[in-house]
Amino acid sequence: MNKIKSIDQAIDLIKPGMTVMIGGFLGVGTPEKLVDGLVDRGVKDLVIVGNDTAFPDRGIGRLVVNKQAKKVIVSHIGTNPETGRQMNEGELEVELVPQGTLAERIRCAGAGLGGFLTPTGLGTVVEEGKKKIETEDGEYLLELPLKADIALIKGHRVDKKGNVCYSKTARNFNPIMAMAADVVIVEADEIVETGDIDPESVATPGLLVDMIVTGGCK
Repeated sequence: MNKIKSIDQAIDLIKPGMTVMIGGFLGVGTPEKLVDGLVDRGVKDLVIVGNDTAFPDRGIGRLVVNKQAKKVIVSHIGTNPETGRQMNEGELEVELVPQGTLAERIRCAGAGLGGFLTPTGLGTVVEEGKKKIETEDGEYLLELPLKADIALIKGHRVDKKGNVCYSKTARNFNPIMAMAADVVIVEADEIVETGDIDPESVATPGLLVDMIVTGGCK
């Protein structure tokens, strides 16, 4: 099966109301071409999961500015004033999750786990609505898995089978998001022949990847 598709074919899969994970950390490692396509298409009412909402003119921030998200689940919003404005005006629901907790919730979904226990957030707004569990070691919050309909990730070198090699810190949330979505679309800086990537460098196996689009180096 040929996994290489156009940006338009990839965006065709994203429908209003879907939960979409988008890789990146302040825009580093974010699949910008896929985000551009999503902005151009104007798909709305999305639940977006990411580390942050980047900046108004970059990454997830562009989707926020374009009012395509009804909710974001992120670890911080401080670099994007528009996210804060929409939240304060009641235009956007924001679920703030401690960064380590966010990563582990995504990882749990990919690993098929029912959740995990953490003391992080006890005694703060983070604990609101969550179950507390007492163990012999103390009190913990039960954090539940976080899964998506679609994950948009950014790879550096990707072979035609979908095996992904990331570039340094651009790896960030991308590998765990690739495990936690029903459909995974990777934007590749470079698409290479199968076998051209050292197996030891593959961080996301092609088995997890449904579609590859060309992003080109930025």
